[in-house]
Amino acid sequence: MLGPGWKEGCVGCSFRSDHVDGTLPHLEHHDVSFVTISRAPLADIAAFKRRMGWAFRWLSSFGTDFNYDFHVSFRSEEIATGGVYYNYEERPFLTEELSGLSVFYKNEAGEIFHTYSTYGRGDELVDTTYMYLDLTPKGRNENGPHYNLGDWVRHHDRYDAPGFVDAGGRFVAESVDESSCKCKH
Repeated sequence: MLGPGWKEGCVGCSFRSDHVDGTLPHLEHHDVSFVTISRAPLADIAAFKRRMGWAFRWLSSFGTDFNYDFHVSFRSEEIATGGVYYNYEERPFLTEELSGLSVFYKNEAGEIFHTYSTYGRGDELVDTTYMYLDLTPKGRNENGPHYNLGDWVRHHDRYDAPGFVDAGGRFVAESVDESSCKCKH
């Protein structure tokens, strides 16, 4: 969701994260813990988390192989080939960080097992906004240019900001041409 040096999280992962805090008490009462992992340093994570008003645990994997091991982050040598291994297949490179959702189980002996992973559109099952939209006449109304959530989703504090989401899921603010401004400075 948030790579090293990024100013803010990916729009799609941020959209998914908006759905987490309300579920936490229910998960915790079923002996389930939730955590988000990003490669950005913890200080950058904390700043964006504060901006978005999220309470869930968000940890940094900065300096580790965790995200690479689960094929959601990509090394420069992978990127240089033009393709990366993501969602169980080779795909064209879009961005150095992509989404994934994994489940782990810790048994009574303290052993940890990886029991499930899903990527890309597979993790949208936890996005209740999509479930509600799927009930409406226009549905998700993802009509291009990307034919996915990048066509309409923004950070929840950016819906009124001019700009667009690029193919890699990052918000690009529209620049304002000061010379055409007819306002008084």
